[in-house]
Amino acid sequence: MNIVLIEPEIPNNTGNIGRLCLAAGAKLHLVKPFGFEISDSRLKRAGLDYWQHLEVFEYDSVDDFFEQHRDKQMAFLSSHGAKSYWDVPFDKDIFLVFGKESKGLSKEIISAHSNEIYKIPLQSDKVRSLNLANAVAIVAYEGLRQLNS
Repeated sequence: MNIVLIEPEIPNNTGNIGRLCLAAGAKLHLVKPFGFEISDSRLKRAGLDYWQHLEVFEYDSVDDFFEQHRDKQMAFLSSHGAKSYWDVPFDKDIFLVFGKESKGLSKEIISAHSNEIYKIPLQSDKVRSLNLANAVAIVAYEGLRQLNS
């Protein structure tokens, strides 16, 4: 699997997601601009000493990412999705795309990929969204469950 973070803002989340990617056998794709420096000690601390073993790819922009992967299978995760993440057609090479912590995926991305938008169902109307690292963990391990069934 491939985990894609579009414009991540919080280094601790990105570090935790990096560690999760390594544990899940996934590649991490980071799309600039970042809300931190890739050398940020908080990113390294959250990723512990695992970061050196992780396959990480960086892109200068959203357009750069989509240009390089235009023919790939993708699922976009957003609280605005109509379908559940349980319905993602998981494949070992799928790209699971997540937006930035403060705003999620842009309206342009959601509009351009409206048939591939999935959400994690929330059981309370008091919660707008989940922490990005938690959301990635939920979806990635559902993918592993489905692929290994």
